[in-house]
Amino acid sequence: MVRKLDDLLERLSDAQNLDALEQAVFALRDKYDVEHLVYHSVKSSGDQWGALTYDQAWVDTYLDQNFQTSDPVVLSCFRRFTPVDWKRLDWTGRQARAILNEGIAHGLGNQGFSLPIRGPSGQFALFTVNHKVGDDSWTRFTRAHMHDLLLAAHYVNERALSLEGDGHAPHQALSPRETDALTLLAAGRSRAQAAERLQISEHTLRVYIESARFKLGALNTTHAVASALSRGLIGL
Repeated sequence: MVRKLDDLLERLSDAQNLDALEQAVFALRDKYDVEHLVYHSVKSSGDQWGALTYDQAWVDTYLDQNFQTSDPVVLSCFRRFTPVDWKRLDWTGRQARAILNEGIAHGLGNQGFSLPIRGPSGQFALFTVNHKVGDDSWTRFTRAHMHDLLLAAHYVNERALSLEGDGHAPHQALSPRETDALTLLAAGRSRAQAAERLQISEHTLRVYIESARFKLGALNTTHAVASALSRGLIGL
């Protein structure tokens, strides 16, 4: 699993323009064998960029019908910082059912999770994984791959901002312990496992993680790991 994620992050970091980044997003979808994978960013200026594996007919329908104003996924993500599992949302409303039914008619799967990402200067992005599978299979999939895909989501966002000229301000250097902590988390270790490997308490580990997060200007731990990877401060 680490090798798969390592290969994908390497391809993302090798993208020298937005077209190449879009191709890497398509490769990410194929690697995890899901129906669709979507990244869509909106800046405070109104500028938008996205890499969407959806059928263009569905994108056109979505925009023509102004579905974004009543889409339960979008509305929920605006209020949260954590992943939103579609099946936990309220789809009972007439407009919500219409959106879901239209989407499935255009090739969307019945399952999905979306991660809201908040970047610098009011930037907002959504990273969505969509699949066609039963509830039990979806639960197994998210348990197995959620960590990797959330990390990839932040990494895609970091790379897109960099390629669009919205790179980061110079950052403070990470300490060796901060680097070790983020490296272990990037490799999929739990906090308990990382603390044991470093022979420190989980409380001390948390201090290192929070310090690294502050230095990187990250909103959460996953964002900090992705930022460190994208800047070449750690590797898998």
